Amino acid sequence: MELQDPKMNGALPGGAVDLNFPAYSSYRQEHEGFLPSHSPSPGRKPAQFMDFEGKTSFGMSVFNLSNAIMGSGILGLAYAMAHTGVLFFFAICHRALLLCIALLSSYSIHLLLTCAGVVGIRAYEQLGQRALGPAGKVVVAAVICLHNVGAMSSYLFIIKSELPLVIGTFLDMDPEGDWFLKGNLLIIIVSVLIILPLALMRHLGYLGYTSGLSLTCMLFFLISVIYKKFQLGCAVGHNETEVERKSPPSLNTSCEAQMFTADSQMFYTVPIMAFAFVCHPEVLPIYTELCRPSKRRMQAVANVSIGAMFCMYALTATFGYLTFYSSVEAEMLHMYSQQDLLILCVRLAVLLAVTLTVPVVLFPIRRALQQLLFPSKAFSWPRHVAIALILLVLVNVLVICVPTIRDIFGVIGSTSAPSLIFILPSVFYLRIVPSEVEPLYSWPKIQALCFGILGVLFMAISLGFMFANWATGQSHVSGH
Repeated sequence: MELQDPKMNGALPGGAVDLNFPAYSSYRQEHEGFLPSHSPSPGRKPAQFMDFEGKTSFGMSVFNLSNAIMGSGILGLAYAMAHTGVLFFFAICHRALLLCIALLSSYSIHLLLTCAGVVGIRAYEQLGQRALGPAGKVVVAAVICLHNVGAMSSYLFIIKSELPLVIGTFLDMDPEGDWFLKGNLLIIIVSVLIILPLALMRHLGYLGYTSGLSLTCMLFFLISVIYKKFQLGCAVGHNETEVERKSPPSLNTSCEAQMFTADSQMFYTVPIMAFAFVCHPEVLPIYTELCRPSKRRMQAVANVSIGAMFCMYALTATFGYLTFYSSVEAEMLHMYSQQDLLILCVRLAVLLAVTLTVPVVLFPIRRALQQLLFPSKAFSWPRHVAIALILLVLVNVLVICVPTIRDIFGVIGSTSAPSLIFILPSVFYLRIVPSEVEPLYSWPKIQALCFGILGVLFMAISLGFMFANWATGQSHVSGH
């Protein structure tokens, strides 16, 4: 594969990476700090969307990437435990799925950064073009848009379902009664007044402070879940919870942890795990704006972010399940009393957190669309604003039409998540890293190949079971 075209759109301005690779050691040496200075070489066209010096600190980059990982996925993990059992969840999900997907997510980011270092490109879509040609660029942009639109939809779905309850509690009114408490209207208001202004920021680094606030809110959510477990003990059948009126009679509502559970909902758990760790569309944009960028520094950002989110996920899933056991829903906040003051504060915190996450997730979609539709155009405020407006309108329509958040988790987790975590990074590595550096039968490339095959199997099995569930009419057992 020819990798030495310096005029490739998306190549870094200034000091191009030498792709002749006379020795593997020289490749490794260059790879540790592959982002060159931003002063363009004579005759070299500046890269689109990357013509500025990164100024975002390590901490702010961790906040942004953690915020991209964290979100609505945390609300579905207790549900995953309820439909696998404690033994299976800890033996399979925590140690081989939750932990394993976290480690594999970190490994796939390593593959992405390696490929970016080889060709000197910091755009996911341009990596797709370098690896697979123009079709690859289209596929990558489509997958990023699919996944991030699904993520935005799940965040807005939480606003749609929780904000009426919070406002109704404050005003002592029935959320179902008054027109101004309708969830569909409220998500439109939030999108226009809060999300849109933040989404119009030109650079992702500006959202570091809001990302830090969002993570603080989710930490408060975790602490509250742990506290309510010890306060309520077993909440099944508790008069102040919603378990009694919401739990289908077919569920086991005893206060006993099921060591192993196999039911029709079990196959939603793996997509939920995958959905909870996808941050790959945000990795290269965050890398672009990182101060003193290098592969090692960005990998550290990714490892810190993924490790912190793994701990929060594990604790939330454990204490959420041990509060409601098999009665827990896909959206755990619905299980608590609407009148509890602490839970009311938690709802507010989660609403703020997911609202502030939406602009972070929107950035890669806009970037993908610009790389796909306007690759050679300079930055334009009208186009920047128009793309954000169109995306928010489309996502609002989707949220108004989709009946349950679990379907979003399942479908997106089964399609775009394995593509972003497993398939695309492995394909990029196999196609971009030259055979002079890594022969096809070398161990790193064999690992990458197995990694991609694992993603294909993951996608096929998850989708197969989900479609079978839908065909038999069992997809809404736990819907709301």
